[in-house]
Amino acid sequence: MTRESISPQRLRDLARLRRVRDRIDRDYAQALNVEELAKGVHMSAGHLSRQFRLAYGESPYSYLMTRRIERAMALLRRGDLSVTDVCFEVGCTSLGTFSTRFTELVGVPPTVYRSQSALATMGIPPCVAKQVTRPIRNQEASTEQPGYADASF
Repeated sequence: MTRESISPQRLRDLARLRRVRDRIDRDYAQALNVEELAKGVHMSAGHLSRQFRLAYGESPYSYLMTRRIERAMALLRRGDLSVTDVCFEVGCTSLGTFSTRFTELVGVPPTVYRSQSALATMGIPPCVAKQVTRPIRNQEASTEQPGYADASF
C-alpha cells in the first residue's frame, strides 16, 4: 500500500494513534484509560480502540499493560523492590491483576521471575538483558518456559 492510496483521514488517524502510543510509553505509570486517551486526540473511545487494534494489533489497554510489565521486569531484575512495590511503581492498582497479566505475558509469576532473573541475566549488560527478556506480545507465554528462556546464554 502506497502513501497515495491511504486516505487523508486515515493518515490523520495514524498520526493521532502514534500520539496515543507515545503517551502510553511516556506515562505508563499514571492512571490512564481509553476515554481519557481518546479525548486527548479528539476521537471517541470506541473509534480509538478499533483503530489502535487495527494499527498495532492489540488494544490500547493491552499495549499499556505490556509497557507496565516490561518496566516491572526491569525493576524485578534489580531485586531491591518487593513485587507489591513494583506493582504500584509501574501504575497498577491491583496486585492480583498485575500478577495475572505478568504471568500471562512472561510465563512465570513475578515472584518466580524475581528469584530466577538474577541468575539468568548475570553478566549480561542491562541493555541486552532488557531485549532478551522482553515479554511476548499478542500471545500468551507457554507455561513450560520462562519468559526469558528464548535467549540462549
